[in-house]
Amino acid sequence: QVQLVESGGGLVQAGGSLRVSCAASGSIFSIGIMAWYRQPPGKQRELVAGISSGGRSNYADSVKDRFTISRDNAQNTVYLQMDSLKPDDTAVYYCYAELKTPYYEHYVAYWGQGTQVTVSS
Repeated sequence: QVQLVESGGGLVQAGGSLRVSCAASGSIFSIGIMAWYRQPPGKQRELVAGISSGGRSNYADSVKDRFTISRDNAQNTVYLQMDSLKPDDTAVYYCYAELKTPYYEHYVAYWGQGTQVTVSS
């Protein structure tokens, strides 16, 4: 069974740092884009940052210069380092990845179960 498993969420004070991780497991031939989305309370899910298999990254304007996305292709893992956290960063953070598996001809999008990040003021 292919799945994305996140870890590392929690409660942090404003100005602090947190790192969340997401590991893909199961029968995986290759991984394309990996990304982090978040869904603040009462709002829609939004893209936070994405990274290609070659390491090219992009960020939402709201997190530029504060968050850093990275990936370890050997470990099928993507990370999001979050610095200078603000209360507005409070959300459930979801991992996203496009996976090539034995079950489909093409890359298919998978989502993690989400991890809560709460930033107190």
